[in-house]
Amino acid sequence: MNRLLQTKLSLMMFLEFFIWGAWYSTVAVYMTANGMENLTHWPFMVNPIAAIVAPFFVGLIADRYFPTEKVLGTLHLLGALFMVLTPMAVSSPVVFILLLLAYNLCYMPTMSLANTLSFHHINDQEKDFPVIRVFGTIGWIVAGLIISFVLGYFVSSSIKPEETALPLYLTAAASLLLGLYSFTLPHTPPPAAGEKVSFRSIAGIDALKQLGSKSFYVFLFSSFLICIPLAAYYNFTQIFLNNANFDNIAATLTIGQMSEALFMVLIPLMFVRLGVKWMLAAGMLAWILRYVFFAFGAPEPTTWMIITGIALHGICYDFFFVTGQIYVDKKAPANIRGQAQGLIVLITYGVGMFIGARVAGRVFNSFLGDAAALNLSQWQDFWWIPAIFAACVLLFFILFFNDQVIDKDATAEDISV
Repeated sequence: MNRLLQTKLSLMMFLEFFIWGAWYSTVAVYMTANGMENLTHWPFMVNPIAAIVAPFFVGLIADRYFPTEKVLGTLHLLGALFMVLTPMAVSSPVVFILLLLAYNLCYMPTMSLANTLSFHHINDQEKDFPVIRVFGTIGWIVAGLIISFVLGYFVSSSIKPEETALPLYLTAAASLLLGLYSFTLPHTPPPAAGEKVSFRSIAGIDALKQLGSKSFYVFLFSSFLICIPLAAYYNFTQIFLNNANFDNIAATLTIGQMSEALFMVLIPLMFVRLGVKWMLAAGMLAWILRYVFFAFGAPEPTTWMIITGIALHGICYDFFFVTGQIYVDKKAPANIRGQAQGLIVLITYGVGMFIGARVAGRVFNSFLGDAAALNLSQWQDFWWIPAIFAACVLLFFILFFNDQVIDKDATAEDISV
């Protein structure tokens, strides 16, 4: 692939995930510092709502009528506007949350648009795309490091930068930059121009019908269920770290992304040795261990246990989500692979994360009561709930999933993503 093109696409991916990491790992801390401690689950509900809407927007409009780079740029410019307005509404929780919803409705479609643009201009997806996509993980890590170690110079030493609006303004600035930069990206015509619009294909119903089997339904249901405890991690780990008196919260959370980058490299080797079933099971086991470490590490708090729990995010994400994407890609016929991947995103990051955020929020608020924050003993009890839930999902999956489609066919070359 042309080196200049690779650089341009890598920078696009870097900014795409820099933007997400800058606000997603800090917004709950900011809300808690501004009297919205019982509403911190809402940003993690509006994000899945946008994930549910995104496939329909992309499938009905972006894929059919406008060049991808122009849609990508326009959405990021609109997102920058909504994110600038969001902290201005901090005294009005309803408006604050609605502005976050508007922002996410702009942002979430850009994830698939960035992938579409990249795939259109590269020749070898298995070889070239991972090199481009890893810059997204780096972008998330850099965002966390900047928030903790750079933005701190602009606030009082008694205040953590995560408690201020600075991460949200950083998100807006990066959105503005990517919005403008997107118009310089290579022209990418709408990939489905002229094709008949089908609600069934956009929603993944056709893919579900063709892929229907007992094990695939077990995988799909397990993917949905495991996103319920996942929502507790994204929503409440940042608040937990704040209550445990961690400094540099955003930077600490990037340990999970560093782990993700490491285990991504190990996937081909582990996949060949374990096969799809036990790779997915290992990912879910890491979910359980993560919350167990949080629970045991809460009362003191014990730093190494909490850090280990965060570091397990790499196994949780790579061994389950990346392996799941590979499983779907190998199982689906070529003509419905895009639909099948969209279905998984809809079920996991959409419906699963929405329900998970709602459930986690209710559980958290039941512990919180009228207090301003949970004490560390309450945090220990809180983390046992997603641990037990994830254990039940793992047991269900092991008992009922028996698909061997990749176990027999996959090679290290096939799965080097």
